[in-house]
Amino acid sequence: MRAILNFLWFILGGVLMGLAWWLVGLLAFVTVIGIPWGRACFVIGQFTFFPFGQEAISRKELNQRDDIGTGGLGVVGNILWFIFAGLWLAIGHVASAIACFVTIIGIPFGIQHLKLAGIALAPIGKTIVTKEVAAAARAANAQVTVAASRSNG
Repeated sequence: MRAILNFLWFILGGVLMGLAWWLVGLLAFVTVIGIPWGRACFVIGQFTFFPFGQEAISRKELNQRDDIGTGGLGVVGNILWFIFAGLWLAIGHVASAIACFVTIIGIPFGIQHLKLAGIALAPIGKTIVTKEVAAAARAANAQVTVAASRSNG
């Protein structure tokens, strides 16, 4: 089912937003200082081409520790991203979602566009993993939280 949804997504418009992500990535690379954002654009662009079966989660949620993108510098990076590129990519995803919602068959695609719009607003500190890996990371985090609360209580 994922393969069918990804194929339909790609030919019915996913390719356009994926290319938009890659274009922003190229522009970020040209500035040299934007190379970290450009790299993220290519990863998320690839995710935008074939989103079904994958999920964007916080690297802190995945690895259970902070890194440069999930701390204070990540917040600053997301603010800069939002100002220069994030808002525009999010608007593109919202417009695509509205176009998908017009048809009944496009509703799952519209929902996916809205998820991608959220990612477009603040992508720093996130990584793309399969849905199974994301579920396993959440389960592991829940176990750690339960164990910590039992030892404190």
